[in-house]
Amino acid sequence: MNDEQRSAAELADAFGRAAKSVVRAFDERLGDRGVSTPRSKLLAEIERMQPVRSAEVARAVGITQATASTLVEALVREGLVVRAPDENDRRAVRLTTTAEGQEQARHWRADYIAAAHEMFAGLTSEDKTALTRLLVKLGDALA
Repeated sequence: MNDEQRSAAELADAFGRAAKSVVRAFDERLGDRGVSTPRSKLLAEIERMQPVRSAEVARAVGITQATASTLVEALVREGLVVRAPDENDRRAVRLTTTAEGQEQARHWRADYIAAAHEMFAGLTSEDKTALTRLLVKLGDALA
């Protein structure tokens, strides 16, 4: 293994540890709402994009269509999301939030922003900007 490969492996390890820590911190902070972070993020995106097809919101959240379908089913059962026929394609459905879903999404989004602010408080504005730029670049390269 050369230095470049070793450096890439160390970066992957550090990134993996940081990603797990960030997810765990969000789950601990946002779990008080009684809805998992993935379901809450999906709910917030449905609320933002509505009316939206499941595939579109899955792409926006960065999950597979199968995962989105499972999460949407739970949100429908909980009365937070409803399905309606797509006016332009009778085979497709559009998702919208109920009044309770909209309120849940607003609360979750506010809690998410507060948790993110606390989590990254130790970074300067320049650090956050640089880290965001690099993560977007990495995400785009892997997409």
